[in-house]
Amino acid sequence: MLLSAERLKKYHNEKRILENASFAIEAQDKIGVIGVNGTGKSTLLKILAGKEHYDSGRIIMKNGIRIHYLPQTPVFEKETIMEEMYHRNHMQESPVEEYEIRSILTKLGIFDFEQPIAALSGGQKKRVALACALITRCDLLLLDEPTNHLDHDMVEWLEGYLLKSHCAIFMVTHDRYFLDRICTRLIELHQGELYVHEGNYSDYLEAKEKRLELLKEQEHKRRQLYRKELEWVRAGVQARTTKSKSRLQRFEELRKKRYEEIEEHIQIDTVVSRLGKKTIELEQVGFGYGEKELFHDVTYHLLRRDRVGIIGANGCGKSTLLDLIAKEKTVKSGMIIYGETVRIGYFKQHDVEMDGEMRVIDYIKESGEVEMHDGSRLNASQILEQFLFDRNLQYAKIGRLSGGERRRLYLLKILIQAPNILLLDEPTNDLDIQTLSVLEDYLDAFEGAVIAVSHDRYFLDRVCDKVFVFQEDGTLKQYAGGYSDYLAKMQEGEEVQKCTRSVAKSWKDAQAPRFTSAEKKEFAEIDDRLAEVEGKIAAVDQQMETAGDAFALLHELSVKREQLEQELEALTQRWMYLQEKAQEIQEYRNGRQESNRDDS
Repeated sequence: MLLSAERLKKYHNEKRILENASFAIEAQDKIGVIGVNGTGKSTLLKILAGKEHYDSGRIIMKNGIRIHYLPQTPVFEKETIMEEMYHRNHMQESPVEEYEIRSILTKLGIFDFEQPIAALSGGQKKRVALACALITRCDLLLLDEPTNHLDHDMVEWLEGYLLKSHCAIFMVTHDRYFLDRICTRLIELHQGELYVHEGNYSDYLEAKEKRLELLKEQEHKRRQLYRKELEWVRAGVQARTTKSKSRLQRFEELRKKRYEEIEEHIQIDTVVSRLGKKTIELEQVGFGYGEKELFHDVTYHLLRRDRVGIIGANGCGKSTLLDLIAKEKTVKSGMIIYGETVRIGYFKQHDVEMDGEMRVIDYIKESGEVEMHDGSRLNASQILEQFLFDRNLQYAKIGRLSGGERRRLYLLKILIQAPNILLLDEPTNDLDIQTLSVLEDYLDAFEGAVIAVSHDRYFLDRVCDKVFVFQEDGTLKQYAGGYSDYLAKMQEGEEVQKCTRSVAKSWKDAQAPRFTSAEKKEFAEIDDRLAEVEGKIAAVDQQMETAGDAFALLHELSVKREQLEQELEALTQRWMYLQEKAQEIQEYRNGRQESNRDDS
């Protein structure tokens, strides 16, 4: 056991964050922390990292435990990327090799190692901080939203890296596929209570459903008992015996006892503005900065009920394309044509500027009342309650809200303006799973079109019926279905299908397992081929270590190394196939020999 927390209690002013929370973290645990925005997930990480105090309880840690904490907003000590990486690396007892640092930075899309940190975007800073975390040798790694600002390839690489990691991981993330594939335990924070669920995200959903059903039964029994006791109290008792006094006391305890409220759900049920036949048409659209072209010849006529997901590497122009559609940038070539009834709601990736001194309710009042589908009208206070902003939060200043709560408030502001075309730029960043689930349900019933840029694979699978992928040549390629459908189509190449058909045919036609002449030669040489490729990889690692600051060369070597790894993986798969076939041939021969002996 690395760490044990017992009966932790934490309040922010009058807001309850933790109440008698107890849990343990063992070596190599992979634990995810989930809950509605503002429940205190980041606060819990800060407490474990020693960055914030708790009111009562105790935390027992293993002697000499090494903990590293990745916050949502990282802080750096040095001027350039590599200076920061060297500084963090040499603070540890066992520094990693320089080529490992460069390899991780490259995998996370950082190629100019001498770039000043002050010149980086927020997403680039988060990736540099993540790289610092990954090179740190520690027993417990605390990660706050590690997948934010990562594209799909980076997220999948990070999954594999963390699965192989020998340290315990305790992380806050809303990426449901990430939780499903990495976590062996989930901790849910809800109304100050802490619930531990064994298994991954799928197991958690099943366990939570059972827990909520049990809570409903307990609440029903409590209400029945309360009614009986209330009838007894109202009837009056003439003889105040010890028994009746104890019953009165039980009634008071029953009345005061706090039962967990059955989970509230965010509701989104506003009226959508009418959308005519003509929506938005992109004709040969292109854009770039100076001589750098991001994309060109983008042509698409948006359908009224389209659900389009856009994916691609960081910096390829995904957000820029949404800016063009939202009229916040001007196209360099081509044109965008809008229908007369088009009303765009644009949920931007980066927080819009909110007046931190403005009250939450005043921010929503700017949009006035909202008409619902049943014809009723809701005022600002009623709308906020539907979005889980209670009376206390409604009159709080925006500056006091958590990052996730501000994003939820910003989303609410957009939806209540009744758009008929929604542009969503990384909508899953900082939004909790509950809000995302309700947003996904809302988009199912939304009568307009949706265009979403997202790295959240679950969200793309859940919402989108087509995916546009940015290509290296600056064009967009369309795939039908969600992200998993796109991935499946990418993985199934003609060569794979041809190989599968060939193997299936050879097995079907063969009367007995045997090597072809080509397979005999391949089987004799494959060990040497594997050793040769492994030697090439080792040579590239050596070159990367001595590449110095030539990031262009390092990038070239990184690409070469990845190609060699793919070749090694293919050879390994082939080696396994040939070994299995050799074993089948040997078993067949042994069986024939046994049969011949029996016959004799």
